[in-house]
Amino acid sequence: MKKNSKIYIAGHKGLVGSALWKTLQNKGYNNLVGKSKSELDLMNAQAVNQFFEEEQPEYVILAAAKVGGIVANNTYRGEFIYENLMIQNNVIHAAYMHAVKKLLFLGSTCIYPKVAPQPMKEDCLLTSPLEYTNEPYAIAKIAGIKMCESYNLQYGTNFISVMPTNLYGPNDNFDLEKSHVLPALVRKNHLGKCLESNDWVELRKDLDRNPIEGINGTNSKDEILGILDKYGIRFKGSGDPQVSIEIWGSGKPMREFLWSEELADACVYVMEKVDFKDAHAGEKEVRNTHINIGTGKEVSIKELAETIKRKVGFKGELFYNTDKPDGTLRKLTDPSKIHDLGWHHQIDIEEGIEKMYGWYIGQ
Repeated sequence: MKKNSKIYIAGHKGLVGSALWKTLQNKGYNNLVGKSKSELDLMNAQAVNQFFEEEQPEYVILAAAKVGGIVANNTYRGEFIYENLMIQNNVIHAAYMHAVKKLLFLGSTCIYPKVAPQPMKEDCLLTSPLEYTNEPYAIAKIAGIKMCESYNLQYGTNFISVMPTNLYGPNDNFDLEKSHVLPALVRKNHLGKCLESNDWVELRKDLDRNPIEGINGTNSKDEILGILDKYGIRFKGSGDPQVSIEIWGSGKPMREFLWSEELADACVYVMEKVDFKDAHAGEKEVRNTHINIGTGKEVSIKELAETIKRKVGFKGELFYNTDKPDGTLRKLTDPSKIHDLGWHHQIDIEEGIEKMYGWYIGQ
């Protein structure tokens, strides 16, 4: 890519897209294009084609997706498969029709089977059943990988798929119903800290920034305590406030986390230095050409929660609700392929949580 190449980032305001935009700008790329959802509905094929016809992007990074944690994935199953299929089908096909030089498709390591060998290599894709709670989302992402592979093989395009592990960072989703585990725990610990220190100014500020089911900083204390209780942030006393935070499951599942700006760095590295031919060994049956992007390191949900609690400064109790599902017990990527291609992560979880909380309270 040249510094003045026109690069379209689909989903440029989200967790990944905003990190990509910042990373590209910092590296001197000066012709970036982004459209908000209100400006361009990626589920509308006609609108997407018109956009490509007018803008003629040379490079495309497809970071737009409907995403969420275990609750959202299991609750909105139809939305997750339909919206993700529509978005990626429209953008990938338009990129082919308008001769885009390279496209990067972002998926997720939830594409791998529930009982995949650990750590998970790219070649364990489609070897056994998926985790049930996120099956619709995973199937959509697998379809995206196969669409990129198939267009490359039939049409000679240069479409590459990367599968990042669990991400966190600036502009993450802190909605307590729909967010992933790490941002949810950061926010829950912050709200718990506000309650136990009787800091209603900061608590109301948080709710004004990100209301919960319509409850914001202008609501009464009883209404606020009620909605916090619903989401597992429980106020137990007023004289010497005691607060507990509920966490779904046993805390035993192991998870891997990658700072979003490091994913952005990896994606730009792939766009600059890796082509489709580099992602496979030239086998007769070309498959599993996607590239894992992760740290290769894991931490239990309990260890994660305790680390966040310490970094935030929350003093209360963490309660593990074992009546709720754990999800997959281990989901660790094998990042050997991206390492062999020349990229390695730098930020580990302790440093990342400090950066995450600093960003959150500094908004």
